[in-house]
Amino acid sequence: MFKLYRLLVVTGLMSLMLFSCVPNKKMIYMQELAESPGPLVESSGKYAYETEEYLLQINDIVEVTIKTTSPELNAIFGSIADDSQASAQMGGSQGAGDAFFMNGYTIDEQGMVEIPLIGEVKLLGLSTGQAKVLVEQEVLKYVNANEFFIRVRLGGVRFSALGEFRSPGKFTILQNRVTIYEAIAFAGDLTTVAKRDKVMLIRQYPDGSQVHKINLLDRELLGSEFYFLKPNDMIYAEPMKVRELGAGTNVVETLTLLTTTITAIALVLTLIKN
Repeated sequence: MFKLYRLLVVTGLMSLMLFSCVPNKKMIYMQELAESPGPLVESSGKYAYETEEYLLQINDIVEVTIKTTSPELNAIFGSIADDSQASAQMGGSQGAGDAFFMNGYTIDEQGMVEIPLIGEVKLLGLSTGQAKVLVEQEVLKYVNANEFFIRVRLGGVRFSALGEFRSPGKFTILQNRVTIYEAIAFAGDLTTVAKRDKVMLIRQYPDGSQVHKINLLDRELLGSEFYFLKPNDMIYAEPMKVRELGAGTNVVETLTLLTTTITAIALVLTLIKN
């Protein structure tokens, strides 16, 4: 019985070492390879982006910058701070995107924002380009044409990452476009036991929210409407069944599980023999 137990342990350890060890040649960057066919292994065809112009929704935060030739009007519109000062306020960090909450305009339940001197303007359901045209029409009441500059943009892309992420939470990326893979990387990547073939994307629409299940393993995702995130998207990653079963997710856990299993089998065999 002792020989059987030892055989099981040795076999298990050898199997574990065989399948878990990675040679150094697979890990070192920029090696001088003797017979290299070149650095390019394979190139796929190009996947055309399927983008959809985003329409402003309730609770979105927009930055409305109005600059004129009049210092007095600039002070009223709150555009006296230049872009370098705004960047300093945000610390130049993508994680500091909520500075837009202090300096931007939040679209209220009626779809309105209130801009100094101009008053309330309805931006709900408009693109940022359409919102810019609307604000320009209002500014023309106070400033001559060609004597002002207006910029309307979203205060970064806000999203939430929940479930099997290494660093779940709520994030803001100060970019106009963010891919779903960039968002996952920003949240520290998925854990080992995350279901990558069935990630839930909860997306808000003007008439409600909708749940989409996304397969991150499918390359066709690059050409789909879900490749780019939209503001206020929420990504939820479910765990695999392996977590429910209690199987190991790394070498140490697997070794512990294997040793415990072998010990239990040997104990059962001993009891049966006696």
